[in-house]
Amino acid sequence: MTLIECKNLSFSYENTSVIKNLSFAVNSGDYLCIVGENGSGKSTLVKGLLGLKSSAGGTIVRSDTLKANEIGYLPQQTPAQKDFPASVYEVVLSGRLNSRGFFPFYSREDKKIVSDNIRRLGIEDLTHRSYRELSGGQQQRVLLARALCASKKILLLDEPVTGLDPIVTEEMYRLIKELNQNEKITIIMVSHDIASSIKYASHILHLNYEQSFYGKTEDYIKSPMGQYFFSEKNK
Repeated sequence: MTLIECKNLSFSYENTSVIKNLSFAVNSGDYLCIVGENGSGKSTLVKGLLGLKSSAGGTIVRSDTLKANEIGYLPQQTPAQKDFPASVYEVVLSGRLNSRGFFPFYSREDKKIVSDNIRRLGIEDLTHRSYRELSGGQQQRVLLARALCASKKILLLDEPVTGLDPIVTEEMYRLIKELNQNEKITIIMVSHDIASSIKYASHILHLNYEQSFYGKTEDYIKSPMGQYFFSEKNK
């Protein structure tokens, strides 16, 4: 089933084109990595997919079963956010905010979902710890649990391993892959790490202000764009 389909999509900022001629689809069970150099439009596309930025042209069509606020989102963190004075439980619980609608209180079901995802990510021992006191890797696990509380279908992860050491980075990639393969959660991940993208992703979208490549990972590896990018990175 197609969850998100973008056709001839474009975005602009202050009347300057940021992305143009973008067409791709995300199907249930896909693991799509969005790659490209800094400033190539990745962050703008993320905002568009989340419904936070209007397109200058083209369309984003979501499945009838998927609303914009039902995409679990793990954002890049600012220094201020890393120092957020709340408990791990409170941070994970905030992932249920969009499901509350007009109801001001969290339900028993909300709290069960939070407990299940804390257990799923193996952070039970951190539940009552202050978020600001955690390591970078622990914080990312907490944010991943928070994202899972917002959606059982699809996660949008914006550079989820930035600043993590190699061991913790590999653990995060393993967790994300398990969620995709074992629990059939669709993944859209923005990444600058081409090597890991081709190792884990089923599909690649390469941006350079426009669509340089979209397709299966094995085809990307053999494509002129993939070959060029690898040769430049290995110089």
